[in-house]
Amino acid sequence: MSVALLWVISPSSEVINSIAFLEPVREGNRLLDSSSFVARDKNYLCNGRLEKDKHQRWNFGYLGRDSRKSCSEGSRLRNRGKFSVIPNVVVSPAGEMAISSEQKVYDVVLKQAALVNRQLRSREDWDIKPDIVLPGNLSMLSEAYDRCGEVCAEYAKTFYLGTMLMTPERRRAIWAIYVWCRRTDELVDGPNASHITPSALDRWEERLEDVFRGHPFDMLDAALSDTVSKFPVDIQPFWDMIEGMRMDLRKSRYKNFDELYLYCYYVAGTVGLMSVPVMGIAPESKATVESAYNAALALGIANQLTNILRDVGEDARRGRVYLPQDELAEAGLSDEDIFAGKVTDKWRNFMKKQIGRARKFFDEAEKGVTELSSASRWPVWASLLLYRQILDEIEANDYNNFTKRAYVSKPKKILALPRAYAKSLVPPSRTSSPLAKA
Repeated sequence: MSVALLWVISPSSEVINSIAFLEPVREGNRLLDSSSFVARDKNYLCNGRLEKDKHQRWNFGYLGRDSRKSCSEGSRLRNRGKFSVIPNVVVSPAGEMAISSEQKVYDVVLKQAALVNRQLRSREDWDIKPDIVLPGNLSMLSEAYDRCGEVCAEYAKTFYLGTMLMTPERRRAIWAIYVWCRRTDELVDGPNASHITPSALDRWEERLEDVFRGHPFDMLDAALSDTVSKFPVDIQPFWDMIEGMRMDLRKSRYKNFDELYLYCYYVAGTVGLMSVPVMGIAPESKATVESAYNAALALGIANQLTNILRDVGEDARRGRVYLPQDELAEAGLSDEDIFAGKVTDKWRNFMKKQIGRARKFFDEAEKGVTELSSASRWPVWASLLLYRQILDEIEANDYNNFTKRAYVSKPKKILALPRAYAKSLVPPSRTSSPLAKA
């Protein structure tokens, strides 16, 4: 299942063609440009500070198998769990009550927003810091960022073009995050996905935590390490994305939209939470930080729902159905209908409802793009408009997403760019924006 990366484009299988990168190569404190790594673009790193006791039980922020204490900037989120939010609950047929996936994800949004709010109150912490000094020389760090940019330019051309309007620091940081997300997705969706085990993901997670402790393993890790040392980027969304990869290893059906929503957050909504601290919120914006995060989350969810609707046939051939089972049943459909791949009136009606839901998430996302810093709006608007058009193409194909892949043609992409640029020039609202949950 392809995930929506950096609010733009689903990944290519060419970025990672081996799992050898899971084994770090070090010699004392020196980073080795080793042949043990399959290629230059299979290297990464990160910085920041990670607290101990990572396996504390889940209580507030983390949505996966164990809870971790949030990290970065020392005591950034030690006071997690102090938000007074009345949770949405889901009642099971047996009468048991549980917090909905939307509420769990919203709790993470609040935590991320609180982190940024604290940084905004501390001007010294929020200012861009100088490049971190890594073992070796600074030319390695510059080369690492350049390589991240090359990967972004190759696999997300439109988004890369938009990042060129950002300040150099923000541009390089977004590239570093993009590369990490792409490589993480490739673990379970790339050419070697059949060889990936839960233990491999555990090792990848341990490597991420080392990266946030400030222990780079290689070049691209160094770029991400430098990024999290400069911006209030928290490790929580990174953990959650890895949890999404675990779900892909063990789960191929989703009982209802609540389950699917959580999956969409893990594999795509997290990208928005990673990116907002780097993209920045316009100084003149009156919107709350929370509403900006909600919009970023909504865009990630919208993109992933679009991926799911576009790839129904492709996923079915792999034995996967990323559609709510209860809604299929209500429409008089089943997995067998999907595997048969026939477009019927029942299927058309079902798809109309699914497309309508995805568009609502895009609508929610649009409310927040204008609140971003002026230099960050164009790439986000471009990705939003292009991804949204995929839904139009599914309709144009008469809802045949079994044998026809919906895509936006190159001429339409070109036409979307000036439209996105025009939208990026619209200034933020001058009135306070209430916190609206995605």
